[in-house]
Amino acid sequence: MNKAQLKKFKNLLEAKRLELVKKAKQTLDEDMTLDVNDLPDEMDLASSEYLQSFTFRLRGREKSFLDKINKALIKIDEGNFGICEECSEEISMKRLEARPETTLCIRCKEDQERVEKDYG
Repeated sequence: MNKAQLKKFKNLLEAKRLELVKKAKQTLDEDMTLDVNDLPDEMDLASSEYLQSFTFRLRGREKSFLDKINKALIKIDEGNFGICEECSEEISMKRLEARPETTLCIRCKEDQERVEKDYG
C-alpha cells in the first residue's frame, strides 16, 4: 500500500473517531440526566429511562468501534495496516474502503462468521 492510500485511510479513520467522540460528549452533556419534574407521569418516566438505556447501549457499541479505529490507526503508524490478523495476507482494497477498521480479510471474516453461527 502506498503512502497516499495510507494517508487516505488515516484521514478517514480519524474523521470516524472524531465523530464518535463528539457523539459521546453529546451523550454526557445532554442525555445523562433525567429530570423527573419534566416528566408528568410514570409512563413518560419509563419511556425516557428506556430511551436513555438504549442510547447508552449504542454508545457502548460505539466504544467498541472506537477501539477498532484506534487499533487500525496504530497499525498504520506501525506499518502493518491492511494485513489480515488471521492469515497474514493483504486485505483487499475494496474491503478496506468499506471497513477501514477491519482486521480480517473477507475469507477469514466469512470463516469466523460461519464458526460463530455454528457455535452460536
